[in-house]
This record gives sequence, C-alpha cells and structure tokens, in this order.
Amino acid sequence: MSLKRKIALTISIAFSLLFAMVMAVIYLSFNDFRRDEFKERFRQRLEFTSHFISKSRNFEEEAPIFFNENSDNILLNETILIFNSDKELVYSTIKDRNVTWDNSLLKELDEKKIIYTEKTVPEIYAALRNINGENYYILTSAFDTNGKSKLEYLKYLLITAYVMSTLLIGFFSYYFMGQFLRPLEDLNKEISEVTAHKLTTQIPVQESNDEINVLAKSFNTMIARLDDVFQSQKDFTASASHEIRTPITRMAFQLENLIKFGEHSPETLASLKQIQRDVYQLSDLTNSLLLLTKFDKENIQSIYEEVRIDEVIFEAFEAVEKSYPALKLDFLISEDTSENGLLTISGVQSLLVIVFINLFKNAAVYSDDAEVDVLITETNDKLTVDVTSRGNTIPEEEQTKLFEAFMRGNNSQNISGSGLGLRIAKRILEYHNAEIRYSSPADHTNNFSIIFNKQF
Repeated sequence: MSLKRKIALTISIAFSLLFAMVMAVIYLSFNDFRRDEFKERFRQRLEFTSHFISKSRNFEEEAPIFFNENSDNILLNETILIFNSDKELVYSTIKDRNVTWDNSLLKELDEKKIIYTEKTVPEIYAALRNINGENYYILTSAFDTNGKSKLEYLKYLLITAYVMSTLLIGFFSYYFMGQFLRPLEDLNKEISEVTAHKLTTQIPVQESNDEINVLAKSFNTMIARLDDVFQSQKDFTASASHEIRTPITRMAFQLENLIKFGEHSPETLASLKQIQRDVYQLSDLTNSLLLLTKFDKENIQSIYEEVRIDEVIFEAFEAVEKSYPALKLDFLISEDTSENGLLTISGVQSLLVIVFINLFKNAAVYSDDAEVDVLITETNDKLTVDVTSRGNTIPEEEQTKLFEAFMRGNNSQNISGSGLGLRIAKRILEYHNAEIRYSSPADHTNNFSIIFNKQF
C-alpha cells in the first residue's frame, strides 16, 4: 500500500472513530434529555392529580368530569389508577376493560414513596401521597411516543451523517494527501531515473525549506559523492586493465616464440607452458574487467545484437584450446529443441564469449578426462545451454557461495586460479537477463546450466 493511501486511510479511520464517539454522545445525551423530560411531565401530572384530590369534596363523582376536562395531552395514552390507604382502587381512567395492577408495586411504594421505571411498557410513575390526612397511591403510566419518535429520527440522521461524512473524509483526505505528497512522488520519479551513467543528474530543488527540498538537497550531495567514487573506481579499473594488457601481450608473444623455437628440457618446457597458461588466464581476466567497465544493466541493451549461441561456444572453445590443446568438445543440440529454433539470443557477443571461456577453462582444469559436453535446448521462450564435465564435484555447503568473488572450492586445491571467473560470468549473464545454475546430476559430474530468457 502506498504512503498516500496509508495516510488517507489512517486519517479516515481516526476521524470516523472520533465522529462515531461524538455521535454516540449526542444520541445518549438526547436519550437522557428525553427521559428526564418525560419523567418531569409524569411528575407534573401527578402533582396536578394530587392537588385535585386535595381540593375535591366528592372525589369519586368529580374525577371523571375533571380528568375529561383537563386531558390536555400532557401524556400520550395516559392511564391513572388511584388507590386508598387500604390499597383499594377508588378511581381509574380505564372504563372499557378490566383493570389489573401489580400489588407488589403498591407495597414497594410504602418504602420508597416514589417509583419511576422505564423498563415496563408503558412507563410508570407512582407515588404515595398523604392528602387531607389520608394516604393515596397514585399510579400513572403513559407512552413517550413523541420522544421516542424524535430519538429514532435523530438516530437515522446521525447514521446518515456518519456514513456521508466518512465517505467525504476518505475522498478528501486521499485527494489532499495526493496534493501534499506530489512533490515526494516527483522526487521519487527523478531518483528512479538516476543510473550509474547518470550520476551527474541533479534533482530540482525549490526555494522553500520544507522537508522534501531538504531531502532533495541531501540526495544531490550524496549523488555527487557517489559519482566521484564511481568514476574514480571505473577510471582506475579501466586504466589498470589497459596498462596491464600491453606487458601481458608482450609476455605471451615472447613465451610463444620461446616454446616454439627453443630447445628445452622436458621440465623447462612444462614450466614454460604452465607460465604461458597463467599469462593467458591473466590476459583473459584483464580483458573481462576492461569490458565490464564499459557496460551496466541500463546501457548495455542499447548495443544488443542478434547473437548465435553456437558461434559463441565455438569461438570460446577455440580461445581455450590454445592454452589447453588436449581439451575436447562434444557439442549437441537437444531433440527437445523447437523446430523454429534459431539458436539466437539478444546480447553482446564479446561478453558472452567470456562466459563460456571461463566455463571451458574450469572444465579443462578440473575434469578428469579433459572433455566438456555442451547441450543446447531451445523452446519458444527460453534457450538453455548445459556445460557438463567429469571430475570432483562441489560440496553442497560451498554451492551457495560458488558465484561469489574469490570463492574457490575444495576441488581447486593445488590448482592455480583467481576465483573470479564464475563471478564475472554471473555478472555478464545478469546483464543479459540470464541466470547460471550449478548441479551435480551424478557422481563426479559437474553441470552448469545457463538459461537465457528470449522475451524480456
């Protein structure tokens, strides 16, 4: 989830929770107000009834006329029951059906004097009053239809307002976060365009001193320092590799002449040939470093061309054969290869040759029979080259570090080498969006599988 969405979602959730709490408080406060108001209306009606009883000369005869004349809708669906001191019903506003009541409520009035309950339907307000020296139990019940109707309407309004406000807050928070974070997105876009060959690119900086511009200034400073380090390293590698090539070439030429025209003892000749192989290995290493300084993943695709992988393999083998004339190549194309297979990939041939030179040299040095098998399998989307040789295999604990720089396994003891060949091969293949894997399908069998993705 993007930062913009995270901030917008956080603000929306926080506001929704806060707004929900405020609305809950409003709803509960209104409910308390409704209950208190309804209770006050109950109390007024009871006081009104008590006053009538105290002023009435003949209560039972005057009550029907009085209550009919004074029914002013103070309470909706009001029912009044009046009991004497013996808890006998002396008056009821209910005329058309049997009157029932709860005697336990009358007994409770003896202790509490006033009782109000909203748990019953309808709600009840009861009181024990001493009027003109006699006790009267007055029970009043009614429905707060008007108040509850208002409460339901308020609940509907609050829910609707909550839903609408949550949606609006979510929309506006996402919109305004997009506006606030747009400079950061522009900065990210500028940074993503910086590559190893564009380290001189400077991020635009505005006049303001906000956090984003401070970050842009710091990034420009960092890029300038990285460019200095990168250029220094690249210039040193290129210069050193170029300067080393000349004496190496001269040494190789002199060794060839010395081996070819001189008369040497078998021991001297063997030493000279070993020195010649070391010189060729050093020459290949410097050539590899020199080529790698010219390319990176961003700019190498601009010089891609159609390369036949079989030509690359034969060119690499011929280069290795000069130093290891006893090495034999068994070249095969798999029967699983597509009929439309052209054995071509997009890449840089000079770099790909280096990959197979390193693999063939390993086969020549570490194999038991100085023979390397190459099997090509091509499908519609992949081209795989398996390079297999027989010899001591690499232990599983060392296989994970096989392609690291200066890594040499136990099978390379007492054999000269730099430990950079497989690392360079892996780097070149990464530039070609390919991968290399090591496996040991059988005892004393080493297999390197190079997998090219034809569509990328």
